[in-house]
Amino acid sequence: MSRSARTALSVVGIALLVAGALTGCATAIGAGGSASTPSESAGASNEIEVDAAWLDGGRIVGLVTYGSSTCIPTAVIETVENGVLEVSLVDDPDAACTRDMVPRVTPIELMGDVDPTQDLEIRVTGEGYYGDTDLDGVAGLAPAAETDYLPTAGWTDEDGQFIILSWGSSTCLPVVEDVVAAGSDVTVTFATPPADQACTMDMVPRGVIAQVMDLDEDDDVFAILQGAEFAGARIPIVGSN
Repeated sequence: MSRSARTALSVVGIALLVAGALTGCATAIGAGGSASTPSESAGASNEIEVDAAWLDGGRIVGLVTYGSSTCIPTAVIETVENGVLEVSLVDDPDAACTRDMVPRVTPIELMGDVDPTQDLEIRVTGEGYYGDTDLDGVAGLAPAAETDYLPTAGWTDEDGQFIILSWGSSTCLPVVEDVVAAGSDVTVTFATPPADQACTMDMVPRGVIAQVMDLDEDDDVFAILQGAEFAGARIPIVGSN
C-alpha cells in the first residue's frame, strides 16, 4: 500500500473515532430523561444560600435569597414533580438597586400543586447562580383555593429566622423595627411609614424577615404584629424553629 493511501485511511479512522465519541456523548446526556442536579444544570454558575418557609396556610412558599434590599427577584415556576419544585428567579434589568447584601423574600404562589404536609425540595436557578434547599412538611396545613389576605408567618431553616407575609402595595414593604421574645410569643414591631410615602395601588403578597434568638419554646410559637398597618394580630409561626 502506498504512503498516500495509508495517510488517507488514517484520516478516515480518526474522523470515525471523533464522530463515535460525539454520538456517545449525545446519547449519555439524554439517556433516561433524568432531571439534572442544580450544579449540573447551572454549569459553572455560583452556588447561593437559599432558605424557605410555608406561608398562607401552605398556598405560598417564601423563598429567601441574599442581595439588594430594593430589588427582590420574581419567581417563575418551571416544574413541580415528585416532591421537587424547580423555579427560575428573574431580576428586573431596568431597576436601580441599592448595593447592600441582605436576606429578602420572594413569595411563590403554588396554586394547589404542592402538598405542604409533605417535604419539598426547592431548586433555584438565576442569572449566573443556582441554589437548593429542603422545606419540611408541616402536619395540619391545608391551603385554601384563595387567600383571605390575612398575615401569616413561617420558620425557615436558619436558626431563629422566620418570614412574615402580609398583603398590600408591592412598592411599600413593611419594615421590621424591633423583635422581642417572651415565653412562646414574639412581638414584632413595625416602623411607622413616612407620611409622604407614595405607594402603588396593587395588592400582592409581601414577605419580610424577622430574627429572634432567645425563645423559651421551639414549637407552637406565636408572632404578635404591631405598628404600621398592624393592630396587634397574634398569628402562629408555622413549622419548627
